[in-house]
Amino acid sequence: MTIKETVKSLIALKQQEIPVAYMPREVELPIDSKKIITTVGVRRCGKSTLMELCIERLLKAGVSPDQIVWIGFDDERFEEMQTSDFNSILEAYMEMFPNIPIKDVYLFFDEIQRIKGWELFVMRLSKHYSNHIYISGSNADMLSEEINTALRGWPLEYKEYPLSFREYCQFKGIPTDSYQEKDLALIRSSFDAFIREGGYPEVALEPSRVMKDKLLQGYFNAMIFRDLIDRYKLSNPERVKYMIKRLMAGMTKPASVNAIYNDMRSQGRKVTKDDLYDIADKTCSIFLFYKVTKFDKSYKKETSALPKYYCVDNGLRQSVLLPGKDDEGILFENAVFLQLLRNLPAGQKICYYFGDKECDFVIQTETAVKELIQVCWDMNDKDTRERELNGIREAATLTGCKSMTIVTHDSEEDIQDTLGTIHIVPAWKWFLKAARY
Repeated sequence: MTIKETVKSLIALKQQEIPVAYMPREVELPIDSKKIITTVGVRRCGKSTLMELCIERLLKAGVSPDQIVWIGFDDERFEEMQTSDFNSILEAYMEMFPNIPIKDVYLFFDEIQRIKGWELFVMRLSKHYSNHIYISGSNADMLSEEINTALRGWPLEYKEYPLSFREYCQFKGIPTDSYQEKDLALIRSSFDAFIREGGYPEVALEPSRVMKDKLLQGYFNAMIFRDLIDRYKLSNPERVKYMIKRLMAGMTKPASVNAIYNDMRSQGRKVTKDDLYDIADKTCSIFLFYKVTKFDKSYKKETSALPKYYCVDNGLRQSVLLPGKDDEGILFENAVFLQLLRNLPAGQKICYYFGDKECDFVIQTETAVKELIQVCWDMNDKDTRERELNGIREAATLTGCKSMTIVTHDSEEDIQDTLGTIHIVPAWKWFLKAARY
């Protein structure tokens, strides 16, 4: 089957399928922006669903299914596709629908980054044929300055993540706007489940614990072999898996690649430090991990300090690691990080503070610290309470930030301090609050 015949088959198949009912997400793609819409995020987090929901709104607005072109490039039939083959997409549609002008067609390209030279094709489409182009991908290369330059600043970028806690409750049919005690109890228990199993949409809807793990392990293997090994031509899958599992196990703590290197060498594994640094960078490129640097007023010190790595999904971590005694606190902090990340405005970043004391998250712009966030599962122990309070106080003293929050499992109070009010908030309430950072 030629590329053109494959494209025709995919166009026809998709047009027969739509509309497809999906649960709504917090992110919503525009339908008439006249811009190239790019959506990026980790594999299976819901990028395609965002485009499907966009199609649903287009159909309600009067667009015909015949005006929809959907091509998923994560398909083995496109493995040998070249840049020169992209024109087959236009030719295939024009042959199928000769009476519909291309300018009236809505083009959806899923995982298009897998084909080299895609950005030039998309720019040509946008310039000469259609202002209705949507693209998605599971690689951070789509956010690079080079891509923005190639597309001449035309894209509108949207980032998607696994489900937030609010979305998780929506998928489970749990009301989040009720003040009845039975509903609040259900929200609290659902939050504990969310912390353990993460937010992959398909996993959230799967009732079987065994099947949840199978799905997550399948996602993990696809990331290892398709997104890392195949895409980046990495050798030695066992080395890649080992590095990833070490980063997962050490989440919430500064990660020393040098220590991991020494451990691997002591086990007789052949590896270089450059190999490990490269793997760590590549895992961030596919959105499996997010790297968080140490807060410091000196850029040199900030970049030279050990970073922390947070995983895109708690369930993914739990499906590939054996249970550990510190899992509760690690998963809790990782979930808080992901919530901060999904609501992070452009121009702000997340760091961690480490001095004589520690503060988990520092939200900052180039010129100011906006908020300090401490994460503590249980504040009832006196020593733990003082450690967490002193950590956020030290960070507030150094940064001058007066917005201080400690996210806990159950505790709730406001502490009036000489540095400002320290808000202690139960996690389920903090995750559901309407305010966006």
